[in-house]
Amino acid sequence: MPVEIAVLAKAPIAGYAKTRLAPRLGLQGAARLQERLVDRALATAAAARIGTVVLWCAPDDSHPALRALARRHGAAVRVQPAGDLGARMLAAAQDGPTLVIGADCPALAPGHLRVAVDALARGDDAVLIPAEDGGYVLIGLAAPQPTVFTDIEWGSDRVLAQTRARLAAAGLRWSELSALWDLDRPEDLDRPLVRALLEPVGRPSAGGEQ
Repeated sequence: MPVEIAVLAKAPIAGYAKTRLAPRLGLQGAARLQERLVDRALATAAAARIGTVVLWCAPDDSHPALRALARRHGAAVRVQPAGDLGARMLAAAQDGPTLVIGADCPALAPGHLRVAVDALARGDDAVLIPAEDGGYVLIGLAAPQPTVFTDIEWGSDRVLAQTRARLAAAGLRWSELSALWDLDRPEDLDRPLVRALLEPVGRPSAGGEQ
């Protein structure tokens, strides 16, 4: 079942990306970590080999690092539209079966994406991978579902519960995989997987500094 993988990511610009981690990494260090996270997310999506990978960029698609990473992993590039996170995810899920992910979950592996696709292939309307903080790190949809992204308190610990309520109210069938953690708080930098990602943070970026 061919499924598009939409990767939503901010450009690795100091003061724009991963600002919550700046107290530990500094603004430039946080931006460089963002580049590593986008690289890993695109590599994971490409390795799953389940369909086209699209990098949805914010604030636009002009950043050289994002363009270089898209070329490296064979991803198409599009610009995230204006609006809240729900509007941006809905835009990314307009072209048939789609898995929508971000760049904040380095624990996400190709196998997770394949299992999610299997759920849609079995007939589920949606599939979720919950995040440990009350959100989710992946949502897969067999077809666009605007109500799933409506009136959600994005960034809160109620995102997953509200999304489940929207799915149920729409009469949709969905499944959930085991929860994963995402990288959002300074204390998450102490996870072994994140420490491994931090090691090359000081190296030159794929597209140069900005």
